[in-house]
Order: sequence, then structure tokens, then C-alpha cells
Amino acid sequence: MEASNQEIEAALHSYSEAVDWINGLIPFGIRPGLERIELLMERLGNPHRRLKFIHVAGTNGKGSTCAFLTKVLLECGYHIGTFTSPYITKFTNRFQYDGMDIPEETLLALSNRLLPLVKEIAESELGSPTMFEVSTAIAILYFAEVCYPDVVVWETGLGGRMDVTNIVTPIVSVITNIGYDHTDILGDTIELIAREKAGIIKPGVPVVSCVDQPEAISVIKEQAEKCRSSLYLLGEHFQFERMSVHQTGQQIKFRGPFRELELSLAMAGEHQCRNAAGAMMALEVLRQYLAFVLEDDSLERGFRLARWAGRLEMVSAEPRIVLDGAHNPEGAASLAKALGDSYSYRKLNMMMGMLSNKHHRSYLQHILPIVDTLILTEPDFRRKLDADILLGLVEELKALYAKPGLEIIVERDWKEALALLESRTEPEDLGVVTGTLYMISDVRATLLHQTDSEKGW
Repeated sequence: MEASNQEIEAALHSYSEAVDWINGLIPFGIRPGLERIELLMERLGNPHRRLKFIHVAGTNGKGSTCAFLTKVLLECGYHIGTFTSPYITKFTNRFQYDGMDIPEETLLALSNRLLPLVKEIAESELGSPTMFEVSTAIAILYFAEVCYPDVVVWETGLGGRMDVTNIVTPIVSVITNIGYDHTDILGDTIELIAREKAGIIKPGVPVVSCVDQPEAISVIKEQAEKCRSSLYLLGEHFQFERMSVHQTGQQIKFRGPFRELELSLAMAGEHQCRNAAGAMMALEVLRQYLAFVLEDDSLERGFRLARWAGRLEMVSAEPRIVLDGAHNPEGAASLAKALGDSYSYRKLNMMMGMLSNKHHRSYLQHILPIVDTLILTEPDFRRKLDADILLGLVEELKALYAKPGLEIIVERDWKEALALLESRTEPEDLGVVTGTLYMISDVRATLLHQTDSEKGW
């Protein structure tokens, strides 16, 4: 049947048009709830029900955990879909099959398939599907109807209980940790945030968690019991021991309920040992109960090769520059500890740019004690925090937390700030760029000379 003129006019004609249309839904905001995505899936024949998912939630560490799971399963011979956010380089990064981005023409075709459905729902009392809802629908269609992975590694967007990704019933759930982020939506106590994250636990589906606060553990245990789900908790059911640390990686010994294993990791920082241990426990559940074939040498190679862009990533050797998208207090604590553990340097020079939200004070309490030169800048993004406001916070906290002799520079233009960081970082020094991933994305593209870089949530 030929398309009508009206349908042809309404169609998206290029990849960039499709991305512009999806990003054009951003003003509809983050609207927790599953009604719109459920309706979209129903209109499409519920394709998500044909897929196997590993659902990953948590405040920090979701992306790294997804990277470990993806790489190990690929090395073990499985075909893997991966859905993550935000993206660092290009919109297509969100949707990967066997480590490769969705082709631009496939994204365009799937967008055109969704376009009339999205318009129809937008005119109903439910209102328009959001950017993240449409992205999630594209991921499901891609995996269920185009590339058919054995398993999909499926990262939550925000929270868990009311997150769009929670439409799926996984084969195992992972909750990496709980911290203060998105408190305006998830609640302002560890217990409330844990309750939202624990919403991904489904009846009878095993859950692995690395949370460590007593109140968070209590919430997750309660939810797992309610769902009659087996819970594997770091510190109770599995452990890790950090055996060695160096600039190019680290080794851990994993001890689980079924066996012990030594693993080498390229990702730096003790927090990555925790993420790796959580991923390993989830893989053990798949191996032990779901007959996944995971040979030791392939599994170990997967952990050794796993990388995650913009997380303690050294992108320049001369001068030494590390990027890390730590943007909340827990991320700052992990970054501060990892820099001391994994790198040796005379001076630490740091460039920082943030979005407007509530937790910069506690973030800075972790960072100020370790920095010699602090360059405050602004990301090129709509919700950026004014560098002068950030300076005010630093000045307020300096006497209590900063190293003696801390030098503070304000340079609003992030490109000029980066040039300053590079010029001031001598061979024995370390330069670090941290803060919002939107700025990390731009800096990374510049330092790695990537000309087709995009950025966004």
C-alpha cells in the first residue's frame, strides 16, 4: 500500500531530523510513570516481552556495571544488546548491539515507525511521551525486531520504580548503590531513594546489590522478601578483596556463594572493584541458575577489557589528563579516593563545571582537600551552574576543607579553561576534568579530536 502525501510530509527524512525530533521532546521533562510507555508497547505488540533483560539501577556505577556485564558476555560468545544513558559521544551510543552503535538509518526507520504513535498519544489525556520514553521504545524495537540479542543489558534512566525502563521483567536485577542524586524527584533521604531503586525488584527475579547503608539494605531486603526474590548482597553473600593497584589497572579476588575467582580490571578506583564484584555476582546467578556458559578465561578477559568512557579515563599522556564524570557527593568521594590510590603526582590541577542542583557543597567537601589548582568553568548546556555561584561555594568552604595555597581560577569558557589546564599541568602533575557528563563529553571530543561528537541525556 502506498503512503499518503500526508504521511510522507510527516516523515523524518534523515538521522539528524530523527535525533532533533527525539530531543525536541525534552521540554516534556522527566515525568515518572509507566502509562505512556505501556500504551506505546501495547500498540507495537509488546515486543519487550520477547527479550531477556539484566536490569541495572543505582545512583552511581550503573554505566560501569553495564560495561562489565556487556564485555564479559560478549567475550563468552553471547550476542548482547546494551541500553545506557547519558551518551558521551553520539546519540547512537545509547543503543548498542555486540558493542556497536545502532546504524543511523535504523534509528531513522524506527523513529518514523514511532512518530505517528507518539503524536496520537500526545493528543490524548496522557500527554506527549518524553524523550526518554521514545528512546526506550526505540531500544526495545531495535533489540526485539532488528538484531535479536541473547540478552539486553538494560540501564535505568532515573530511580527505578517509576522509571520507564521498569516496564520489563528481567532475568536478574542489579542495584549498584544508593546516594544523593535527583533528590527533587526521588526523595531526600537514603531510605526514600532506596525505595525508588528497589522498585526494579520483580517477583521471583534474583537481585544483586552493592548498597552499604543500613537503611538502604533494610529497604532492599524488605522488597526482595515481599517479592520472594533471592537477594545477593555485597558483604553478606559475596565479597571482594583488592589485591593490587597501579596506574593502568587493579586486581581483585571475588568470593561468592559458589566459588572464588581472581579478576584484573583496567578501570581505576575502588568503586570499580565494587561494581565489578556486583557484575560478577550477577553473572554467577546466570551461570548457576540459568545455564549460561561462562568459561573462566573468557570471563576474566571480559573484565580485563571492559572500559567506560569518561570515568577515570586517561585521555592524554602528555600532559596527563584524566576525565571523570563525578557529579554528586558519592561520585566525588570515589574520585578523591581513586586519585590518591591509583596515580602519583606532584600537583593536582582540576577543571570543574556543573549543572544547577542542590548538592555542590557536599561534593566540594570531598574535592577541596586534594586539589592544588582549581579551574572553575561552565558547561555548554542549558542547565549550567554559573561559575561565580560555584566560586562563592568554594570560597565559603575553603577555610574548612581546602589545601593551604589552593589557587582558584574562574574561566567561564570551557575551551579556554581546558587550555589553561593543559598549560599548567607539567609532566609530574596530573590534570583532572570533572563535573557534569555534558562537559566531559565536549572535553573528551576535543582531546580525542572527534569531529562528529554530539552530547545529551
